[in-house]
Amino acid sequence: MVEKLAGQKRAEALAKLSGWEELPNRDAIKKTFEFKDFNEAFGFMTRAALEAEKADHHPEWFNVYRTVEVTLTTHDADGLSERDIALATVMDRLAGG
Repeated sequence: MVEKLAGQKRAEALAKLSGWEELPNRDAIKKTFEFKDFNEAFGFMTRAALEAEKADHHPEWFNVYRTVEVTLTTHDADGLSERDIALATVMDRLAGG
């Protein structure tokens, strides 16, 4: 079972991320990635999807042209977990940030 992040452990995990924001209406984090064009955005989504599949942890995301909006939460933990922090870190690396 995956544990929900709380307290100091949660604060430390979130401090490692750049550009991710906590959602006020649910226990999740969100980031909007902007790319040069659709091809670059789709390439990012493809690389991120392969990493997410390996981790068996899948994002909620929305794509319009060069913008990819990502929301991460762990349904098994009913909120934010280390799995979300790990996938956010991978996505940042894939996006070049």
